[in-house]
Amino acid sequence: MTKTALFLDRYGSVVAVSFVLVILLGLVAAYSRGGLDYFDAKLLVQGGVTLALAAIGATLVILSGGFDLSVGAVISLTNVVGAIALPGIDGVWAFWLSVLISVAVGSACGLVNGLLIAFGRLQSIVVTLSTMFIIQGVTLLVMDAPGGQVPPVVSDVLMGDTWTDVLPSAASLILIVMALWAWCKRTPYGLHLYAVGGHPAAARATGVPVRRTLLLTYVGAGALYGLAGLFLSAQTGSGDPLVGNSLLLSVFAAVVIGGTRLGGGRGGPTGSVIGAYVLMIIVNLLLVFNVAAYYSTIVQGMVLILAIMLGSLGAGSPLRASLEQLFARATRLGRGRSSRKTALPPGIDVCADIAQSGPVRVTLRQRYGKDLRISLPAWVVFVLVAAATAIFLGRDISQWSYWNSLIVLSTFLIVLALGQGAVIFTGGLDLSLPWAISLCAFLFTGMAQGSNEGLLGVAMLAILAGVLIGLGNGIMVAFMGFSPIVATLAMNGILQGIALLYSQGTPSAFPPPFISWVMTGRFLGMTPVIPLLLVFVVLATVLLTKTAFGRSVYATGSNAHAAFLSGVSTRRVLVLVYVLSGACAAVAGILLSGFSGQASLGMGDDYLLPSIAVIVLGGGLITGGRGHFLGILAGVFLLTSLQMLLTGSGLPYAARPILFGIVVLAAVATLRERA
Repeated sequence: MTKTALFLDRYGSVVAVSFVLVILLGLVAAYSRGGLDYFDAKLLVQGGVTLALAAIGATLVILSGGFDLSVGAVISLTNVVGAIALPGIDGVWAFWLSVLISVAVGSACGLVNGLLIAFGRLQSIVVTLSTMFIIQGVTLLVMDAPGGQVPPVVSDVLMGDTWTDVLPSAASLILIVMALWAWCKRTPYGLHLYAVGGHPAAARATGVPVRRTLLLTYVGAGALYGLAGLFLSAQTGSGDPLVGNSLLLSVFAAVVIGGTRLGGGRGGPTGSVIGAYVLMIIVNLLLVFNVAAYYSTIVQGMVLILAIMLGSLGAGSPLRASLEQLFARATRLGRGRSSRKTALPPGIDVCADIAQSGPVRVTLRQRYGKDLRISLPAWVVFVLVAAATAIFLGRDISQWSYWNSLIVLSTFLIVLALGQGAVIFTGGLDLSLPWAISLCAFLFTGMAQGSNEGLLGVAMLAILAGVLIGLGNGIMVAFMGFSPIVATLAMNGILQGIALLYSQGTPSAFPPPFISWVMTGRFLGMTPVIPLLLVFVVLATVLLTKTAFGRSVYATGSNAHAAFLSGVSTRRVLVLVYVLSGACAAVAGILLSGFSGQASLGMGDDYLLPSIAVIVLGGGLITGGRGHFLGILAGVFLLTSLQMLLTGSGLPYAARPILFGIVVLAAVATLRERA
């Protein structure tokens, strides 16, 4: 390989994104009166520092082969802690104490993540998703509404100049962090980081301290998130417990745009910093062109998808393989040849052994013993929680009213758990549920306009929207080779922008009276949704356990390659499970609008972690291949009864995400090694 080819292979992505940044800066200068002066440049630099610092931290994690979904929550926590930690204190010591506190808080969060991942041997996605909710709950306990005050010296220093009218302090901060990275990259830690991300088994075999490297990576990433939260505090001068929630999509988009490979081992923070400023300038240009701010998440999601697509055209990539297969099929069809191919090489008969050995008798214990073993613990704990409700809250659980309320409140999770469960059983995860629920609810209530007329058609259109959402997710995962986390995260951002555009930020339509009656009325002494839910549970159980589709789902999750060699159309299965998840999200949105009386912004946010928690509590493996819908049902009732117990006990709302996160971590840690 020539020097030029080697340079482009290592730094081609950075060069490309730098070129895009120069073009965007040219556009900004063209639309600025008198061009870019120092003041304009300073504002641009300051506008991207928070995202750039967070992207550097996320890049370290991705280089190690992991994902960190807690980045936004850590930024929010450091922001609110910084706003209340030093009341009425100013001066140079206040600045350095603020830096120390922010870095310490971020590092502590990273330490927890690192210990659970490196020494607890848990998946980074599950750990950081759980800690994201835990940290969000802790943040709300610290500050439940915007307020507090950051020491003025913090804003004076970070928003000022290191060298008057030459070098902004914001630029100095980025340069210092990048200088530290340049040093770290040449230390044993830097070499170990790339080795662990490139091939952890080989790194471990050659003596690389994998656990220590992972721990240092998450601690360092947390420290960078703390600095990002500190700079955000300097910009706003106060604290906001929700300020970091919107950064998650932007952070991953910046990392991918910068050329860091998802999966680890290739890339670096330099490209991520440039990618952060590219995103920031794109959003600013939208404002310059008077484009509604609602488009920002759509643009970020689309940019993330396009960046992954461009980076997935190399030799051996799933997207390129899919395109080559489509081209080959089109060529064969054009020549009049069949495009069908056998899934197995000639001469292999997967049924040969069964045919020779004759019929095999399977006992009831062999057939259902495993399902009972993984599902029974959730049912037992559910009974204990119900008993605790009777003892501590004085609720008479022998009365039908308790069970009626429990089942109705469980409705949404039961529906969502079918789709999310099917996705998890294949080894994936659907993070697009929150805004899929909200958007489908907006569409349903907007088309119905509070009337029962044409209800069935309106409901089918809303469900069709959910199907299309799932189809988009499935195509990205199955045919483009996207990570399920990134694909559904990008989709969630796109759906958020579409929902805000459709509702103009203030949804005002109401559901049809019939849907409200189904969720809140009375029929034969019970809420009408209960018999419908019983039918749904039966159909869902049959779908996952008694059909070819259900068997294909479990086979794909257990070993996708082996399933494909056995004749399973794994790509089709992946598409179908995401379609099912989208349809279930639409149904949940429709029912939720009927229960609450109106579709509202963020109405699906509270169901993301619970929809995953009930799968794990019911005995399902987060890595796929194992689970039963009756176990999931037990997980739903357990989580709902626990929520009812917490509500009756008077604990603050912020305690719920903390508890849910802890429950997921405990369940995953307990069940991960069970067969």
